[in-house]
Amino acid sequence: MTTPYEEVVSLKIGEPAPPFSLLAHPAGTVSLEDFHGKQNVILAFYPKDNTPGCTTEMCKFSDRSEQFGAQNTVILGISTDNPASHAKFAEEFGLKNTLLADTTRETGIAYGAIRGDRVISERMLFVIDKAGKIRHIHSGMPDIDDLIELCKALEELQAEEAGN
Repeated sequence: MTTPYEEVVSLKIGEPAPPFSLLAHPAGTVSLEDFHGKQNVILAFYPKDNTPGCTTEMCKFSDRSEQFGAQNTVILGISTDNPASHAKFAEEFGLKNTLLADTTRETGIAYGAIRGDRVISERMLFVIDKAGKIRHIHSGMPDIDDLIELCKALEELQAEEAGN
């Protein structure tokens, strides 16, 4: 439940994606700016490492990472778990995608995936284009085939726009 004084963020398609810079697994820090002009980003908020739904979702992304890569799209899984938890989760399930540690909850709040005094995020994802604009928002478990098609269409549109 949100407090009456807290503003709930509701981002819209076409708006700039809020910037972030977070510790990442397998290593280092990852920022949205790292992909500007280079790759589209799927920022996939999930509640918790090593839980059934989150494991299913991250494994599906990992299993299809080459198909997303072919569409010039990187998958960033993000939860409030710490880097050590992400490392264990990734190792146990052989995850190929980068996992971001939003331990302060700031990024989740900025994207509206964490509301009120909740400690974990809701399952939400954002497709962000190379210019840093939100192109798609999805709540709940995503359909991976639909996302791949969306990324393909986005890549084709961007190629067309670059050609004009």
